[in-house]
Amino acid sequence: MSILNVEHLSHGFGDRAIFQDVSFRLLKGEHIGLIGANGEGKSTFMNIITGKLMPDEGKVEWAKNVRVGYLDQHAVLEKGMTIRDVLKNAFAFLFEMEEHMNQICDKMGEAGEEEMAAMMDELGTIQDLLMAHDFYIIDSKVEEVGRALGLADIGLDKDVTELSGGQRTKVLLGKLLLEKPDILLLDEPTNYLDVQHIDWLKRYLQEYENAFILISHDIPFLNSVINLIYHMENQRLDRYVGDYDKFQEVYAVKKSQLEAAYKRQQQEIAELEDFVARNKARVATRNMAMSRQKKLDKMDIIELAREKPKPEFHFLEARTPGKYIFETKDLIIGYDEPLSRPLNLVMERGQKIVLVGANGIGKTTLLKSILGLTPALSGSVELGDYLSIGYFEQEMAPGNTTTCLQEIWTEFPAYTQYQVRSALAKCGLTTEHIESQVRVLSGGEQAKVRLCKLINRESNVLLLDEPTNHLDVDAKDELKRALKEYKGSILLICHEPEFYEGLATDVWDCKEWALKLS
Repeated sequence: MSILNVEHLSHGFGDRAIFQDVSFRLLKGEHIGLIGANGEGKSTFMNIITGKLMPDEGKVEWAKNVRVGYLDQHAVLEKGMTIRDVLKNAFAFLFEMEEHMNQICDKMGEAGEEEMAAMMDELGTIQDLLMAHDFYIIDSKVEEVGRALGLADIGLDKDVTELSGGQRTKVLLGKLLLEKPDILLLDEPTNYLDVQHIDWLKRYLQEYENAFILISHDIPFLNSVINLIYHMENQRLDRYVGDYDKFQEVYAVKKSQLEAAYKRQQQEIAELEDFVARNKARVATRNMAMSRQKKLDKMDIIELAREKPKPEFHFLEARTPGKYIFETKDLIIGYDEPLSRPLNLVMERGQKIVLVGANGIGKTTLLKSILGLTPALSGSVELGDYLSIGYFEQEMAPGNTTTCLQEIWTEFPAYTQYQVRSALAKCGLTTEHIESQVRVLSGGEQAKVRLCKLINRESNVLLLDEPTNHLDVDAKDELKRALKEYKGSILLICHEPEFYEGLATDVWDCKEWALKLS
């Protein structure tokens, strides 16, 4: 049974086309991986099918009474709401039903016999729905999901605006699972999740009976949960049966077949055009030339897909620093309350250290305390000599109205326009992206703009806070290569073992010193 039908969908932003005549069908029980390079329109597609965006052309049709659950990477949580409030919000439609039921009960005193029978029927239906969706055990369900996702350890009465990126993702995921939708739409759910909860989500999706569409650049995770791939490229959406590895095989064969057919056709076109040019002026051969011209005019021209610019990352290196990068003495990090025991950490020149551990235990806070951006509660950080530090933050400030050009120009005012464009192009951004406002770009494209700032400034120490979030496969591979090649020191927060294996000299598990294990 078809849950969702998308027909002849076209959409673009300004003069930049995202989709052109795209059709798509979702069947019951299908587990779909939606893949493609950064900026191909995966999140836009999700926003269109959920009704957040209106397409320029085309039709989106859902089956009747289908409840859709959408985990949005850009969802905003309001100040003043607790974790418990957000989780309970999953049952908002049930509270509305209950209210409607109470209104029916109030009217019963004045109802006639026929009206009374209809009301009783409606009450029975509502009652059944409330029972089916666990309405009378909401509190215990909220507690159960809170425990499974590690939210109970943080405290269900904590304000959601005080949470880390990973904790916020867990809250939204918990709300989604409590809603029990008929279809799940997940936009990069593993971003900001730690290893333990990625494993939990993996098991949940493997056992999930209904359909889901998953956007992810985490290939091992993707492979473990999906059975279909939809590949988004050059304004098209193509279907492949199997996992990502199978898709790569079939895609490589299709690509080589298309290239061979293109070469054959180009040769045929050249021969026909040559014949026409040589023979159209002669009376004896004019008819033959005209028939070949007709053949040319009717020919369905094969076009090769434009090659996407592959990112190239090369970090500029500053002079060699002193032996010690930093040393902490009885450092206690936190905000209103401590997140760590007293820390006595030392980082030496040449080390490439990865910080791992659950969300919310203070990894980002440690980076910011080392940089002096967040004051420590007590203790001290002593930085080494001759340090040139490059810092990559998790997210850009929201509401940024500057273009990519302006963003880089502000950072490097001495650059010419050619140098700015060239620097952004090397990070894998096209002319369309470069001239667009940063806020309309995808998460991966925004990350490339931030990386562009980082690689063009000399450094001998890099502090990187989850740099792989949102990045597509090519950009991740290139970033790993560039970091391995980098001769300076690195302190990296990362939840992807596949990324830091072969790169890290040391792995620090932060749960050894954390006071809160969420």
